[in-house]
Amino acid sequence: MGDTKRSGAGAPEAGHSVVTYEVVDGVAWLTIDRPDARNALSKDVRDGLWEGTHRFVADDAAAVLVLTGAGEKAFCAGGDLKEMAETSLEIPPPDFLPQFGRNVDMPKPTIAAVNGVAYAGGFLLAQQCDLVVAAEHARFAVSEVKVGRGSPWAAPLSWLVPPRVALEILLTGDPLDAARAHEVGLVNRVVAAVELREQAQQLATRIASNAPLSVRAAKRTAYLSAESSLAEAYDRAEDIWAPVYRSADAQEGPTAFREKRTPVWTGR
Repeated sequence: MGDTKRSGAGAPEAGHSVVTYEVVDGVAWLTIDRPDARNALSKDVRDGLWEGTHRFVADDAAAVLVLTGAGEKAFCAGGDLKEMAETSLEIPPPDFLPQFGRNVDMPKPTIAAVNGVAYAGGFLLAQQCDLVVAAEHARFAVSEVKVGRGSPWAAPLSWLVPPRVALEILLTGDPLDAARAHEVGLVNRVVAAVELREQAQQLATRIASNAPLSVRAAKRTAYLSAESSLAEAYDRAEDIWAPVYRSADAQEGPTAFREKRTPVWTGR
């Protein structure tokens, strides 16, 4: 599959890192590795996610991030309820775990490869990624109403799916299977479990092959309508894309087309 670099990104638990980071052909894979605990968000996991997130943002060798969980049962089942009970956690602090685009700037694209249940905090992690690829057996739920917890992080949900669908997800706490999640627009594609990694890697590689400045500007543009009026979004989009038009890559694309070769992007 090309060049691969792997290392731990989280504190050790039972003799191994609970979050791992590896780069495969320009795609960073950040994996929660607590399958026996359904990849629940213990402190070690949260610390590892923060470390891996910062590492990806600074990693010039990685153009796209894929977030996933180890094993076949869970992407992430949410918070570690045993730990919450022991610490009597009330309101999670703002830096409880990375929320891409909210408490950490994430200019590069992110993909959630959902390999099982994505409940509560696991739903949060998938929601905050730009794209979602789900295994056929994946399930999604904002289950906080069933355990008396909160989900303020779900504020963007009614922008991602129709408002009445968002209300049903939030008020019932009932899970959606992968097919329903795809139907309502929460998931981009559903694949066989055995193909999940390959399909996510292929999608990420296609994105990584594009002009990096254009990719980052495209991502920013897509989110403008969630935070601005249409007129404001157009004005802000012009400002976002102006430096892209003026870049060396904007000249490289047409030149490579004329010369019938693959573009060589410099990100400048």
